[in-house]
Amino acid sequence: MQGVARGGKAVYGAALGILMLEARFPRIPGDMGNGETWPFPVLFRVVRGASPEKVVLQGACGLLPDFIAAAQDLVALGAEAITTNCGFLSLFQAEMAEAVGVPVATSSLMQVPWVQATLPPGKRVGVVTVSRGSLTEAHLRAAGVPLDTPVEGTEDGREFFRVLIRAEKEDMDVGLAEQDILEAGERLVTRHPEVGAIVLECTNMPPYAAALRERIGLPVYDIYSMIAWFHAGLRPRRFAAP
Repeated sequence: MQGVARGGKAVYGAALGILMLEARFPRIPGDMGNGETWPFPVLFRVVRGASPEKVVLQGACGLLPDFIAAAQDLVALGAEAITTNCGFLSLFQAEMAEAVGVPVATSSLMQVPWVQATLPPGKRVGVVTVSRGSLTEAHLRAAGVPLDTPVEGTEDGREFFRVLIRAEKEDMDVGLAEQDILEAGERLVTRHPEVGAIVLECTNMPPYAAALRERIGLPVYDIYSMIAWFHAGLRPRRFAAP
């Protein structure tokens, strides 16, 4: 081995930093907060006091300084880009991008304009979110999402919302959680037949994306698809010389 090794970081080999909400529900494979979800190393940082209920149902009120500080800590450790594990944090996109000095992608919702550009005329992107009633115009506007985008939520389901947002228990019936996602997706395309693709807002929904794709027969995008793209720019693939 030859050459000069360059320093300046505390941790090496993990380009992406993930800001985590403080929660105790199970993070199954595919969940953003499960380290085995990612095919590359990541750095996690829990933002203390940022519960899902406070972020989703209370608009993340007063939490911006905590997220900025946590993101700056991850950058100091060695992160070259920052993301978060709640789509509702689109509210902080502009402020965090300005404060941390590296690329920032706060929300899966940021994919909506990209996906829309791929669809044929007359088709639109629809969104499945954990809480339709809490997803405001401010959240959509901050992520560049048209305000008339069709949206469906999981508030009326039997498992997903009450475990993740209400924290009614620490265990989760995965089958029931999946059914909540499938039913929300079906309601979305039934009410809005013009929907040609779905973006999942919630970062806990990727474990169910394949099942939803099979059920509705439309492309489904989530935080995993977005971060795979995001990370690809941080570590472009090296191809063998011809």
